[in-house]
Amino acid sequence: MVNRCGLLTNTEEPVPLKSIEVQLEVKDHVATVVSTLNYENKEDKPIEAVFVFPLPGDAAVCHFSAQIGQKHIVAEVKDKQQAKEEYDHALSSGQQAFLLEGSEEISDIFSLKVGSLPPGESASIGLEYVTELAVQADDGLRFCLPAVLNPRYHPSVQVTSVPASLVPYSLSFSVQVSSPHAISKVESSCSLEPLQYLNTDQTQATVKLAAGHKFDRDIELLIYYKDAHQPTAVVEAGQASAKPGSLMGDPVVMVSLYPEFPQSVMSSHTSCGEFVFLIDRSGSMGCRMNQKRPQETRISSARDTLLLLLKSLPMGCYFNIYSFGSTFEHIFPKSMEYNEMTMEEALRKVEKMKDDLGGTDILQPLQHIYSQPCIPSHPRQLFVFTDGEVGNTKEVIDLVKKNSGSHRCFSFGIGEGASSALINGIAKEGGGHAQFITGTDRMQPKVMQSLKFALQPSVEDISVSWDLPKGVSATILSPPITTLFQGQRSLIYAQLTGKSSETTEGSVTVKFSFEGHPSKNQLHFSLKPAEDSGLTVHRLAARTVICSLELEWKPNGQQNEEIKKKVVELSVQSGVSSFFTAFIAINKDSPESVQGPLRCRIIPTPLYRARNPAMRPTIDGAPSVVIDVIISVSLQIPLRAIESLVEEIRDLPPLKEPLLQLISLQKAAGYWLLDQDLAAVLEKPSDEVEKAKPASVKNEVWASILALIWLHGFKLDAKEEWELLSMKAASWIKAQNGNISRILLLFTVCD
Repeated sequence: MVNRCGLLTNTEEPVPLKSIEVQLEVKDHVATVVSTLNYENKEDKPIEAVFVFPLPGDAAVCHFSAQIGQKHIVAEVKDKQQAKEEYDHALSSGQQAFLLEGSEEISDIFSLKVGSLPPGESASIGLEYVTELAVQADDGLRFCLPAVLNPRYHPSVQVTSVPASLVPYSLSFSVQVSSPHAISKVESSCSLEPLQYLNTDQTQATVKLAAGHKFDRDIELLIYYKDAHQPTAVVEAGQASAKPGSLMGDPVVMVSLYPEFPQSVMSSHTSCGEFVFLIDRSGSMGCRMNQKRPQETRISSARDTLLLLLKSLPMGCYFNIYSFGSTFEHIFPKSMEYNEMTMEEALRKVEKMKDDLGGTDILQPLQHIYSQPCIPSHPRQLFVFTDGEVGNTKEVIDLVKKNSGSHRCFSFGIGEGASSALINGIAKEGGGHAQFITGTDRMQPKVMQSLKFALQPSVEDISVSWDLPKGVSATILSPPITTLFQGQRSLIYAQLTGKSSETTEGSVTVKFSFEGHPSKNQLHFSLKPAEDSGLTVHRLAARTVICSLELEWKPNGQQNEEIKKKVVELSVQSGVSSFFTAFIAINKDSPESVQGPLRCRIIPTPLYRARNPAMRPTIDGAPSVVIDVIISVSLQIPLRAIESLVEEIRDLPPLKEPLLQLISLQKAAGYWLLDQDLAAVLEKPSDEVEKAKPASVKNEVWASILALIWLHGFKLDAKEEWELLSMKAASWIKAQNGNISRILLLFTVCD
């Protein structure tokens, strides 16, 4: 199947799509997206318009309708095969019909067919879906509206494109946000109108996309709440027309957990583990990351990221690097112990990696990785990097799920073409974390956040208990929580059955053990549903159950028919899309059938190009932040020597891309050599750097202190990237003197 996303054409016929209107409603950690696509046939023959577009991998399409003149038609959810047959029959009978279905190969690709649109006729198509919002490293909730008209990467397809400025249809986009906590700010990769608060406690706000948006980038929003780590609960009333006792008829509660672990525990990262990195080397990895850094391609960024990862690994762990395209390669036959020799050998091979392995077949290398025996006392941590999609997404996710007991999987989608179904799916089933690198995002900070997750000790004995009034019970709809990370959000959906006349409050308690420290999060919440809450939570809860059932379905499985029946029943009841259903709408009241041969019109996509101006300003030039370096050793270095050194380094002009240059010089154990290469990064003569060293201090210790001062002095804005390797350096410095008696250095440098 060729997955060309957007409205595409290879001809010069008029474009039937005239405009797109999108309304986004965010409630706490979830969102409802309502889109209206306006069509008009200006040709002299009836046409069929085809729209192929991506949605978030965990999104649930929940409404589809058509407005033709004064006639409003609401689509029904039906068995997919039945819906297709009804659509074909309607077209052959000259009736207007509309079909919305998901791809059978790739769950986040949908196609919309607008059938038998007569000459001069207009139609408005309404599409609604719900989705959970991912949490970023800085606590922001991320929503991304894809530049739907950008084609997904496919190695054998050439898609006709037009410049974004010539796209013959417009886009309007508005947002409404509500939360139990105050809304701090909303940022975007595109120009927005000012944020408008709707109440005094700032828990509701609206914002709109500024006029003049071009289809040359995704619309990415970051939403920030105050008290982000406090647990929240949203209770949503059931559907009035649904049967009490059913999922849609009863209230549903959504609990958001975003815990913070004790700093005393988080400061001690584990030093064991097997780290396996799986890198995409397909042809599309040669594309630019973005226009701001035109020299940086996806594969070059991946190489730089691997350098950073390898320098940040703890001594004593094991590691290996795989790369894949149509075939796959590995650096070592099996995972090797991390030391100076193996690290240098890996870096030499990483430096030669190119985007030269053809397509995107991730299944084979995964099968090979899982066939390798695990190393005792070294939990396996798998990092997967890809910028594309695969035709066997479900099979890949099932493979990761099958091996979930032996590893954690962290995934990274590079660029707008990465399949969210694949990236989110393998991270979810692998008990890890998913990240997306789009626009002007740098890969390195997001990858290092996931490495911190991987280095965290495992959370054990996770349990969820409910304390509800007599007569009320909770049925958990979400899969059991198997992993908790610092900085990772978990959502729990539960159906509330029964009523109580005594009290209107309940509570939920999550208990777990972290490094032997028992902990719990308890949240009290009102059982009274929020007013005008809609059905967002219900639909996402239904989608959660549907996904769990779909994962149980296996080719040639004995329980397939029973599973399919359950999925179709819940899909029809909730109005939520599934693998086995589709939306079908037929205008049976048309006064006359459409005459003449039907022409298919697939509409032009804008030319792909690098995206997004910077979402956040970066700090260039001299440091404008406070430096905070603490080294707990007794090395007898006079403070005046440090102060003098800091003053000299502060006055140095910044180098071009010096950070990676400095990182590349660090040894596996964490120290630097006092040589001319380090002096070059500092832009000082070697003899001057060595002359400043106190006689009692070892060369490597002095060099490492210089490196740490430089990192804190010039690159504090990139601290997420080098924090782990600086901790390794500080630990090495401490180990050079057994008499750790006091904090020797505590200094700051300001503008």
